[in-house]
Amino acid sequence: MPSTRDIRRRIKSVKNTAQITKAMQMVAAAKMRKAQQAALVGRPYASLLNEVLAQAAGRYASFDHPLMEVREVRKRAVILVTTDRGLCGALNSNLFREAARFDKDNTVFITVGKKASQFIGRTRRSLAGEFYYKDNPQFAEARAVSKFAQSLFEKGEVDAVEILYANYVSTLVQQPRKLSFLPLGKIEAVSAGVGAVAETLAPRDDTNLFEFEPDETTVLGALLPHSLNFQVYQILLEARASEHSARMVAMKNATDNARQIIKDLTLEYNKLRQSNITKELLEITTAQMAMG
Repeated sequence: MPSTRDIRRRIKSVKNTAQITKAMQMVAAAKMRKAQQAALVGRPYASLLNEVLAQAAGRYASFDHPLMEVREVRKRAVILVTTDRGLCGALNSNLFREAARFDKDNTVFITVGKKASQFIGRTRRSLAGEFYYKDNPQFAEARAVSKFAQSLFEKGEVDAVEILYANYVSTLVQQPRKLSFLPLGKIEAVSAGVGAVAETLAPRDDTNLFEFEPDETTVLGALLPHSLNFQVYQILLEARASEHSARMVAMKNATDNARQIIKDLTLEYNKLRQSNITKELLEITTAQMAMG
């Protein structure tokens, strides 16, 4: 049975832990608001970009591009986007569970984030490229990842590229999501979040919504790579918003659990202390009665 001194030490230790998790919760909450705002701001631009591409392709149905070449998938690349640090609940674990479903023999990984690189090394999977991104993702970082994946596809080293990341739904919900990146048979509206509708490159009814200069093919040739770059950028924003949201919730749960443990230990301490006082009183009374 622990002594009152042991319980006091445990209470002090748990209080120190609670202070740390509370501070991490507040920091994550401040970063979460900025990350969520950045992710939400980029969504309208991504939607409008999809509209322009879809209409341009609708006017020129025979448009062809190296990034749209459909081949038999003998080898695929997966862009795995994770966090650099832990303490964010099951966010990375859910991504790793999805990544483990890909066949080792015909899949190479492009990692974005330290946790992804550690997972690839731990599971002995093929690593094609390793990238990192700042707490505030920059477009140049996303462009580097996108260009590397496009290069692998255009050289014929892989026949398809997919992206696996944590999609931001709300502060309490972040879901692992897999998107087809290449070939560009269709454009995924990443900005729409969960349940996004893929817009097929097909003719549309509102064909007079945009005017293209000098022509549709030139616009498509320039916008297709840019749309891929921005898609990766938007995914990095979504991943950061998911990370800070998950960490804030995890630290809040840890703080609440620590406070509950403190309450339980305090109750146990008071019971033990009361029991010791009662025992001492009984010993004094018994001694007085024995002395007459």
